[in-house]
Amino acid sequence: MAAKLAQRWFRLYRVSSPLCLQASAGSARIQVARVSSQLPLALVTTCSGSVPADKPSVKEPPKTPPELSPLDHIIGKTPTAEELLRLVDLYPINGNQAALIITRLSRMVTEKKLDPGSFMEDARFQQLLQTVHTQVSRVWNAALANLLRSLYLLGLDRSRKELLSVEQEVRWRLRRLTFRHLAALAEQVAAGAVEGGQRVLLSDLVKQLELRWTEIEDTRTVVALMGKVGALSPVLMERLEDKGLEMAEQFTPEDTRKVALALALQNRRSVPLLRALSYHLVQKHFALSPAVLLDLVFAYGKLNFHQTQVFQKIASDLQPRIPELSPTDVVRCVKSFAYLKWLNLPLFEAVAQYVVDNAGKISPVQLSNVILAFARLNFQPSSRETFYKVVHGGLDDCLDDLEPHLLLDLVWSLCVLEQAQAAHLRKVLEPAFCARFLGDRSPKGRNYQLKLLHINATARLERPDYEGPFLPMEEGAPQVKELQGERKASPLQSGLREALRAVAGEEGKVRFEVDTPWGWQLEAEMVLDGDNRPLPLADFPAAPPLPKPGAPKPLLSGVKRLAFLTWEFPNFSNRSKDLLGRFAMARRHIQAAGFVPVDVPYYEWLDLKSEWQKAAFLRDKMSKAVAEEMAK
Repeated sequence: MAAKLAQRWFRLYRVSSPLCLQASAGSARIQVARVSSQLPLALVTTCSGSVPADKPSVKEPPKTPPELSPLDHIIGKTPTAEELLRLVDLYPINGNQAALIITRLSRMVTEKKLDPGSFMEDARFQQLLQTVHTQVSRVWNAALANLLRSLYLLGLDRSRKELLSVEQEVRWRLRRLTFRHLAALAEQVAAGAVEGGQRVLLSDLVKQLELRWTEIEDTRTVVALMGKVGALSPVLMERLEDKGLEMAEQFTPEDTRKVALALALQNRRSVPLLRALSYHLVQKHFALSPAVLLDLVFAYGKLNFHQTQVFQKIASDLQPRIPELSPTDVVRCVKSFAYLKWLNLPLFEAVAQYVVDNAGKISPVQLSNVILAFARLNFQPSSRETFYKVVHGGLDDCLDDLEPHLLLDLVWSLCVLEQAQAAHLRKVLEPAFCARFLGDRSPKGRNYQLKLLHINATARLERPDYEGPFLPMEEGAPQVKELQGERKASPLQSGLREALRAVAGEEGKVRFEVDTPWGWQLEAEMVLDGDNRPLPLADFPAAPPLPKPGAPKPLLSGVKRLAFLTWEFPNFSNRSKDLLGRFAMARRHIQAAGFVPVDVPYYEWLDLKSEWQKAAFLRDKMSKAVAEEMAK
């Protein structure tokens, strides 16, 4: 109380005696100090700390933008470019007003699709540019940012001094610009050809965006920056992904499409963001257009991201709209689902029917891509005869027009679907065609050499009526292991080898990683006698596609050659137990070559815990495989 009374007395005394201000203030401080020394510390702190010493006692008023002049209002309401330029003759124009006029002109060019060349050579427009150049430091921040964007939009020569001065002024003021202006400028600069000073400006803009990313408040900015600027800075893209994850619930279907495409085109598999997009896409039950659906399935396929509910929604929404789509969109759809290894039977049946109904509209390249997609998933349409009649009618006369790699892929896919005819085999197995691929040692080249081996195996093993030619490299075919490259054994393969050693009893009665001349590698091979007992493999080398003079003795009567095939998770269609086309063809070829295939799928092997269970499982598998073979 004493301290409060002393302060009140001091204020009254100062008002009544201004000439004694200094002396009175000093004596008052002494009295307050004396009194406060006798008070508790908490009371002294409360009284003396009511006004912090390091902060102004009066709050500064917020900065407000300058008021618009009557001429500024006229500029905003002028409807035509000619009337805007006429203002230059009627009024004295300052730098800020010149920037507003140029911005208004660029907006008219965009909205009314005007030709900027019609007024850019006008002396009045040149006068506006000169005014901006001489008074650029007086242009308001917002007007300056819009001015630079307008000059880019109008196509002003990048070497003009007026443009360079505006760019330099923007660089100096970057910290004073709002985040919205920074983002819009970065989008504009990144969308054009970046060179010279623009490259420096864009670099500065990206740095500012990286530092101020927390100022993002709307989804439009996140989506636009991801698509147009994110590729320039991994750091900024990471920040934008975090912001997108925060705002995912507010995304419209169009926003979701753009974000997914931005991630796909930059090959950024941001799992948390993709999961959030998928969740809200399913939960909100949006009515999605075919364009959005196709872009979404493309993005998911490109990023190899699997989300069952989204795929079911996309497939169910697209299936009734397939007849309305163009051939290009149908091909995009079926290829994307093939990349995802997602076989939706109603959707693929609709695609097959689309091919039959629109045979005259689909080009050979598009039809080839449909066959490639069907072969990857090993899909056979219900109207098989009608479908393949259309396919052969559309392709057989155009094989010479296809690019060599596409032709080889097409014939390989027809082999998968068991639709390869003698003309197809002859086209890719002739020496002149094979020579393009046999010398290529790149990973892509080795993959196509494997496909040639598979096609040659189809001709040898599944087409007895085919008389040649055959693969020129058949006599000295490279090892499959060499073409596939070194691969680390999976847990399934390692476990199978250990269990087979126990089943065989002796090392010489089982052989691992067996190369075949047909482009496939067996995980293991075993030969059984009539009583299903393993035999030594020294006298039984891998069987050639055709018997040759001087070869080791053939298999005796009652002897069975077993081929153990491991099927991992990637070998199956998504969420099914159906083998993909490549592996279904491998099983057919191995069986046609005289082996008894013993399938060891991952989903059965994972349930086995002990070594005894694994050995018993393999013995049971071997017995069933032999029984099925004998029943045939």
